[in-house]
Amino acid sequence: MITSSRPEGGTPARAVDPDDAVETDPYAAVGSLYSEHRLELTRLALLLLDDRRGAEDVVQDAFVGLLRNWPRLRAQESALAYLRASVVNRARSQLRRRAVARRVGVRYEPPVWSAEAAALVGEERRAVLEALRGLPPRRRLVLVLRYYLNLSDDEIAQALGIAPATVRSTATRAVRALGDLLGEEDR
Repeated sequence: MITSSRPEGGTPARAVDPDDAVETDPYAAVGSLYSEHRLELTRLALLLLDDRRGAEDVVQDAFVGLLRNWPRLRAQESALAYLRASVVNRARSQLRRRAVARRVGVRYEPPVWSAEAAALVGEERRAVLEALRGLPPRRRLVLVLRYYLNLSDDEIAQALGIAPATVRSTATRAVRALGDLLGEEDR
């Protein structure tokens, strides 16, 4: 249950059943989704963008977009899928803007690992993240969605607008390329 109060005053707080949230209180429903999924979505964006501030902006924009489009949403069950797709699409847009900026001579500098962060994150994890950054965007997206968010091939296909068979072949190629980047000889 989600508690909601109205800013007009006088109206007491009431419980909102998440199943009824599409029809009743979009602010409470989106607030609940934000509380439950913000970190997961921020991690997704961070893995795609390698930029904490950019990832947070992408997630905030996705939630604003969800709230703006709430009346057109058919069921709350589709809200999380909407948010994931929105985060992926917005991250893709940022990556495209970076690519254009590089072509015209504006250089993007990814964040540098601080000494504290480097101490907290193991060498192996940093190597995997670095190799992941070396993959083409589509392959990176498929691996992040599959192995980080544990989405099924059908869910990944829906989020990226591609066929499930394309997801499987892209994932196979991405894992192979990731292994090559990591220098794994025994696969």
